[in-house]
Amino acid sequence: MAGKTVTRADLAESVFRKVGLSRTESAELVETVIDEICNAIVRGETVKLSSFATFQVRSKNERIGRNPKTGEEVPISPRRVMTFKASNVLKQRILKSHLARKAKQKPANPAS
Repeated sequence: MAGKTVTRADLAESVFRKVGLSRTESAELVETVIDEICNAIVRGETVKLSSFATFQVRSKNERIGRNPKTGEEVPISPRRVMTFKASNVLKQRILKSHLARKAKQKPANPAS
């Protein structure tokens, strides 16, 4: 099930409505926060946003992969990848939302 995509503009609008900064200040604040997170990740630092997630850069060694079409073995170069680990708080919120949505969609059983 695909949901709505939340953009930077949506985040800025939310800050505008909830915090009371001007629209311009709200957009600048959102941009600054996202830039700081990105810069820290690029520097290889771990970014932990309490009750949300942890972003971390990992180094992966060279390994042998396989082309799924041909089955041919191909070397995969060493690289650095970013990982995203959702917090338990976020996982619980997602599960709760999923269960609530599932309960709403459950059709009533007609009497036999």
